[in-house]
Amino acid sequence: MTTSLPASIPDTQLGLSASEIHILRQHQPIALQTHSTASSIRGRGNGRNTSSSRAASAASSGQGRLMLDPGSLTALGHHFDRLMLAIQGRVDALTQQTQISTSAQSSRAGNAMAAADAEIARFREILRQIDELEVEFDKVRHIRDIVKGFRSRVEGLDRRMDRSGRR
Repeated sequence: MTTSLPASIPDTQLGLSASEIHILRQHQPIALQTHSTASSIRGRGNGRNTSSSRAASAASSGQGRLMLDPGSLTALGHHFDRLMLAIQGRVDALTQQTQISTSAQSSRAGNAMAAADAEIARFREILRQIDELEVEFDKVRHIRDIVKGFRSRVEGLDRRMDRSGRR
């Protein structure tokens, strides 16, 4: 008595999560259709791939089963290899874009820090000049007060002289 392997098994028995089953169900018909089309383009579409055609047809009918024939499994394996390469390529591209963006942001941050440092230095220089002007202002105010005092005394003396000269 010979036992034959089943042609397919339910995809729910593969130990996959619901989202993984969804991906398998979505991609199995695509893989099998691509494999069937590629075989016929290479000149192998002369009837020798009827099991792959049947597998593609069965998989696309939404039966929720994983086809176990070698051609179907090979096609599915190649399809997922290509899909993983495409995903990896996209991840690499996004990683490169992230690195470029990070580098540009770092450069802008460095430029902003340099500009901030320059503005701080300019602000300190302005404060130093203000301090100098306040010192000069205090000196001039002191001189002005002395001049006012002398002027008052001179005017007072001038008035006294005018009064004493009139008598």
